[in-house]
Amino acid sequence: MDSAAVSAPDGERHSVLTPPLPKRAGERLLWGRLYGAAPALAIAEAARRAQAPLLCVVPDLASAVRLSEALRFFLDQTQTEPIPVLGFPDWETLPYDVFSPLPELVSERLLTLHRLPQLKRGVLVVPVGTLMQRLPPPDYVDGQSLVLAAGDRLDLERTRERLTRAGYQYVSQVITHGEFAVRGALLDIFPMGSREPLRIDLFDDEVESIRTFDPDSQRSIAKLEQVRLLPAREYPFTEEAIAGFRQRWRASIDADPKASLIYREVSEGRAPGGLEYYLPLFFDQTATLFDYLPIGALLFEPEGAREAAEARFEDIGTRYEQRRHDIERPLLPPQRLYLTPDELAGQLNALPGVRWQSAEWPERRKGFAQVCNFATGRPPALAIQARAADPAEALKAFLDATTGDLETTTERALNQDHSQELSQPRRILFVAESTGRREMLLDNLHGFGIQPKPVDGWLDFLTGTDPLAITVAPLEEPLLLPAMTEQAGDRRPEQPALALLTETQLYGERVRQERRRKIRERDGEAVVRNLTELVEGAPVVHEEHGVGRFLGLQTIDIGGTTAEFLALEYAKGDKLYVPVSSLHLISRYTGAEPEHAPLHRLGSDQWEKAKRKAAEKVHDVAAELLDIYARRAARQGVSFPTPGPEYDAFATAFAFEETPDQQRAIEAILTDMADPKPMDRVVCGDVGFGKTEVAMRAAFNAVNAGKQVALLVPTTLLAQQHFQNLSDRFADWPIKVESLSRFKSAKEVKGVIDGLAAGTVDIVVGTHKLLQASVKFKNLGLAIIDEEHRFGVRHKEQLKNLRAEVDVLTLTATPIPRTLNMAMAGMRDLSIIATPPVERHPIKTFVSTWNDALIREACQREINRGGQVYFLHNEVETIENMAQKLEALVPEARVEVAHGQMREKELERVMRDFYHRRFNLLVCTTIVESG
Repeated sequence: MDSAAVSAPDGERHSVLTPPLPKRAGERLLWGRLYGAAPALAIAEAARRAQAPLLCVVPDLASAVRLSEALRFFLDQTQTEPIPVLGFPDWETLPYDVFSPLPELVSERLLTLHRLPQLKRGVLVVPVGTLMQRLPPPDYVDGQSLVLAAGDRLDLERTRERLTRAGYQYVSQVITHGEFAVRGALLDIFPMGSREPLRIDLFDDEVESIRTFDPDSQRSIAKLEQVRLLPAREYPFTEEAIAGFRQRWRASIDADPKASLIYREVSEGRAPGGLEYYLPLFFDQTATLFDYLPIGALLFEPEGAREAAEARFEDIGTRYEQRRHDIERPLLPPQRLYLTPDELAGQLNALPGVRWQSAEWPERRKGFAQVCNFATGRPPALAIQARAADPAEALKAFLDATTGDLETTTERALNQDHSQELSQPRRILFVAESTGRREMLLDNLHGFGIQPKPVDGWLDFLTGTDPLAITVAPLEEPLLLPAMTEQAGDRRPEQPALALLTETQLYGERVRQERRRKIRERDGEAVVRNLTELVEGAPVVHEEHGVGRFLGLQTIDIGGTTAEFLALEYAKGDKLYVPVSSLHLISRYTGAEPEHAPLHRLGSDQWEKAKRKAAEKVHDVAAELLDIYARRAARQGVSFPTPGPEYDAFATAFAFEETPDQQRAIEAILTDMADPKPMDRVVCGDVGFGKTEVAMRAAFNAVNAGKQVALLVPTTLLAQQHFQNLSDRFADWPIKVESLSRFKSAKEVKGVIDGLAAGTVDIVVGTHKLLQASVKFKNLGLAIIDEEHRFGVRHKEQLKNLRAEVDVLTLTATPIPRTLNMAMAGMRDLSIIATPPVERHPIKTFVSTWNDALIREACQREINRGGQVYFLHNEVETIENMAQKLEALVPEARVEVAHGQMREKELERVMRDFYHRRFNLLVCTTIVESG
């Protein structure tokens, strides 16, 4: 059988980009030899040719994410009417969990369930474990939806009751999915499945207008004629639904209903966490995703997906057995909530489908109508060797190879006899993960004499003629394609053979660019709490007697007069009673952990000694500050010009609207930079609140004025993170960004240092290496310091000197008291960014003794949703033993170890692999606490 083009029964020949499709219900085909990104490309081509939607079933969530990203690239979602790629996310909870899924996940699930029955063309990608879930019947989603159009009559009070029954939550201001608010004649609502909240304006009881609006600014955006409000839950919660739930509970569960917390809360009209695992009790008959598929839908599954379903059902059964005896949460058996593997196989076999794999299928296999082994391949090893005399020797050889040479190298890469069937690639597309990585890759390739042309995407590349091109796409696997030929019934011009080379192929690494959502405002001034609040048991400081512990207020009778006193406990149980009138002598303790606060002894000289020592330190700090600020005052600093059109263009390229806190910080920094006096400003904000973007605005302003910028960070890992972020952000500007850390080779370090001295490097990100005497800047204008308090004493001294010379911007998530006090006293300027992302969920902290079951469940919860786990073990001597213990405890986890005593290259490999999601459980020391 010809592997480049397979003969169908009617004699039609299929090239790699025109794969055969099943034509009848139950007909199944096999696709083989689909290497790297080839499965996504073949499925994308099938989606273009098919007149029905495609269901792609994959083993796990990570596979679903990778396939969806690749499909969006090959189907080019920038077209006017692109073929949609849909997802149906998992709840991201463990079976029989006590937590409910996040509203954002429910929103996407309900939107997919609503769209799927009417879908004419498109691709739905689903993890097999999610496909097994039983769902509400199709008539529930539409039946519980509310369609509104301009001009409709709307009883506001009845609508409010209906939304509440549908699961929407009444709030004062709408922020996230599933919320609504009523303000006079306005109904604000964030419907499930909608990207933006809606504002419905009523005139009496008539819908006058429907508009989308920005939850940050509350400003209207676009006008709509009609909207559909989907239910907020996957189960009804009306009085009738609750009555049905109670009846089915008593019929299904052999236990006293009154003993169950779930039964009692639902009966009282409250939806407890994890109620989704009782979904069948809300319906006479549940459905599955197969009931939502349009007639004629095609199935695509990789080899191994059904085995993953069997493993998933076994895990569900294990959790059921572990929890079935809890009388407060009696459970439904797994088959009530999930399809069994046999039931799933029956549903899959009823669809016309394709099963694919990377290996080659035998020519015939029982139960399959046709076998198609494609001629795709993987290019040979082309890694750029930074230390070699010619780092790109292998890549150049591949680009210049003759047909014979290519056959030889490809055969070695594939280790198969059919490599000679691959034609020479006459067009090559390089793929970078982000725009910043594209610019870096272009820079490197130009240095090797390779000149690819930037293109917008896959279709732009296919329609072009350039032999070498480069684009941005989330692909990790390379690909080699044979020529496309014109064939009967498919009039397409002949295309040369194509090769797709990714960063993984060239560098062995991958960087994922995450996008942040819009964020809502919070008052930055609220960060400073009321210092007069006193909590029983909390340490306090008495101005004359030192640190004691507040025991509460006591009423004491003194000479016939009753008065209130603050009771303070000191060392050895001594008590001090302070009249409320002397409250000004008491202040809150701000030292170490409150529970470990050192109490002073009454009547001793401990407190006086502590005050004298503090006074001496204050004197030292004051002298130091006088020296620094005297030097700053004597120095005529750089007065940066007012930002012009270039800065406005750079700011506009930011993908999100700045929060008010960010905007205020940016304006303050630009004002400081325009002043001849050197800037010394602290920007304080939690991780992910947008401090980096603020720093980038300052950096752009400095570079645009002809100055260099240094970004100092305390760890190499944080340096890597900032370098990637800055490279992406400045990718479209002629600004050279480099990094300097211990992960760089001596040759690379020298090149960066030479570039700084010559002025060819505009922005450098580095650790304390930037403070070495050998590092000279041609024209340094701005120093950005991230988490200054984590630098060593010697490095802090150098930073103090630096502060007197150039503009300094300090970023911190955890300001130390000294920094904060200096800012509050006006010695250093302070900007607070207190506005979190709208989808930034609060951190939940659980404190427990060591518990194997609890640790296993916590790790499983994160791994099953496609996430990753940090396991902090701060003893290098026993860290390998702990890793082995976790491997035994969570066998499905991929475990690696990281600590500061590892070889630099090995530590770099581990951290990059973790960042690129090549493993999901990292046992580490506090080396990872920043970045």
